Amino acid sequence: MCKNLAMRLPTDRPHRVAVLALDGVVAFELGLPHRFLRAGALEPGAPGRPTTGPTPYEVMMCTLDDGPVVTSAGYAALPTHPRSVVATVDTVVVPGITNSPIVSEGRLPDELRALAATARPDARWLSICTGAFVLAGLGKLDGREATTHWAHADAFARYFPAVTLTPDVLYVDHGDVLTSAGNAAGIDLLLHVLRQDLGTEAANRVARGAVVAPWRAGGQAQFIERPVPAGSGSGGATGTAPTRAWALDRLGQPIGLGDLAAHAGMSVRTFTRRFREETGETAGAWLVRARVDRARHLLETTDLPVDRVADQAGFGTASSLRQHLAVAVGMSPLAYRRTYRAAPA
Repeated sequence: MCKNLAMRLPTDRPHRVAVLALDGVVAFELGLPHRFLRAGALEPGAPGRPTTGPTPYEVMMCTLDDGPVVTSAGYAALPTHPRSVVATVDTVVVPGITNSPIVSEGRLPDELRALAATARPDARWLSICTGAFVLAGLGKLDGREATTHWAHADAFARYFPAVTLTPDVLYVDHGDVLTSAGNAAGIDLLLHVLRQDLGTEAANRVARGAVVAPWRAGGQAQFIERPVPAGSGSGGATGTAPTRAWALDRLGQPIGLGDLAAHAGMSVRTFTRRFREETGETAGAWLVRARVDRARHLLETTDLPVDRVADQAGFGTASSLRQHLAVAVGMSPLAYRRTYRAAPA
């Protein structure tokens, strides 16, 4: 999701980027800014680049206390620059963090707030994954849309109600503040930044060098695990659970609310109430989601034509399947199959 264009790079010096590594920094994400913003394809003299002039970006890593931090992989990472660089850089990148009160409690240490306050007013802020908790805790996302890893969406929404969380996109760009979803979505965000700063050709060259897609269709909804809930409370053999199991075995057949209620031996009104109590959603929404999940499974594991997938999942037509899959994961059936079924080498 892109709201605004990013800032234009200076022409007389590199654009300075500080990667702020906090304790528990996700090791994979820590190296992404250097890998993508300092790629050889961007250096002066590289194909398609000016033969003279500054390197587009200077990437520096700093920590809160100028000492090492322990990464999510268990090894220590040493800063390359003192924390004072935060006051001078053009962009600050906050990678994701784990096992931190910032994520588990939505609480930022005073030292982090003090360091962030030294940044230039016009500095651009980027977050990867749970780094969005830091930007939200600093108030940089108040009244704005943002995203983070889908697994932390509920906690984020609870701790930062002033932020409009959009959990099914890969990144959100406000120009001065950008947030991305988990792990590899940091790559999507950095390639997006390269497109805005240097153009599509430069971003594509960097993507080819890293052997990643220069742009991914859909959002992180395609990666969210949504198991069909078993239900709780008054469920079990006397609730709607047996009917849910019955319906899952017959997704390719026409099933209406009346059919579900009749199987459960309840009136439609009672069944509707009990179903919501046990699953937290309506029977209609549950049935659509179960059919989407069945279609996704068939697209991933079989070579069935799309119209056959639609029929076996209970959507009836390929058009109906395309519509529901686009709503659920932001992709067409063929795009989804290409993404999740690797071609033979």
